[in-house]
Amino acid sequence: MKKIAIGQAGGPTAVMNASLVGFLQNIEAEFYGVMYGYQGLVDCNFIPLLELGNDKLHGYKNIPGACLGSGRFHMKNEDFVTAVKNLRMNDIQTLVFIGGNGTMWTLHKLSETAKLLGYNLQVIGIPKTVDNDLSNTDHAPGYGSAAKYVSLSVRDISKDLESMKNFEQVRIIETMGRNVGWLAAASGLYKSHELEGPHKIYLPEQSTTSKEILSDIKEIVKEYGFASIVVSEGVTLDNNQTIEKTIVNGRKILGGISQQIAEFIKNETGLTTRDEILGMNQRSSQVYSSNQDKQEAYEVGRMAARLVEKDESNVMVSLNLKNTFEYELFFSTTPLKEVADGGERQLPDEFIKHRDRFYKWLKPIVGDEVEKYPPSLMQRRVRTS
Repeated sequence: MKKIAIGQAGGPTAVMNASLVGFLQNIEAEFYGVMYGYQGLVDCNFIPLLELGNDKLHGYKNIPGACLGSGRFHMKNEDFVTAVKNLRMNDIQTLVFIGGNGTMWTLHKLSETAKLLGYNLQVIGIPKTVDNDLSNTDHAPGYGSAAKYVSLSVRDISKDLESMKNFEQVRIIETMGRNVGWLAAASGLYKSHELEGPHKIYLPEQSTTSKEILSDIKEIVKEYGFASIVVSEGVTLDNNQTIEKTIVNGRKILGGISQQIAEFIKNETGLTTRDEILGMNQRSSQVYSSNQDKQEAYEVGRMAARLVEKDESNVMVSLNLKNTFEYELFFSTTPLKEVADGGERQLPDEFIKHRDRFYKWLKPIVGDEVEKYPPSLMQRRVRTS
């Protein structure tokens, strides 16, 4: 029986484990879990998954995070050699990883290293991301749930601010997304009335300045009495530099742009202003997870199992939309090198300029029906004469 190692890498999602279950339930093999992402490959930290039958596996489908452990381990050149040697030592012929851009690059390099070492290693990538920056796929599992969380959270935060606008006038809400605006743009998905937030969304794909934001907020507060503003963590302002919290394993951890904007607005206008970072619930909220997203995560795992059976290698599962009036997906494969070379996929101009087209594309990915809020009672006026 074929020995297969499977791992999870990068930032987890609310549906990452559904892909793991989708793979394990749809192929017969001797499975080993790679613990804590690439570090498990280098440390030879493999655990047997033989005792997990379908009944036990099903329970893991609905758990957020990464059941095998994840992380952002920076692999050096010698680590790739060590990883391949560890796989060969354990007679593992197939390596499957669930991850994003960095994972697909790492898998491709592991495949190339195995060839140089004369080891026949089958390598398959299963896509996941919360910020939808993965190239060569219409979207990736994880994004639908994150988009749903962001849009519902922003709508409700905006309702709270509307209620308190005689006390507090401005909220700057910061989303994940790094250098792309897919998540921030999703914040307006469930906006159904002009008064509802978000009133303005700032994206990394568009240049802006502090003065422009100040002008926008003044106009919005003048019109509505309050301003609900969304900003992606990767937005750059006057110095054209992103705000960094720290650097871990050579990777910049972004965050803090909302605080910078809030302080500027407060100082310039005197308006009561609050900054809010939506935080890790964007990628981990099971309560707000999308059923459609979860099912697609399971299906890409199933597709990866079929690719293993067909002896395909050095490819990632890609999701594609059929050219039909209804939302219909089909799966294909993309060479890992193409994904790695594709870099971060930005929100296209069409979706930035025509937000209605973006929401039409996004709605079936999120999938679940959400009840619209009725118009605000605070818009009504009582005649006094």
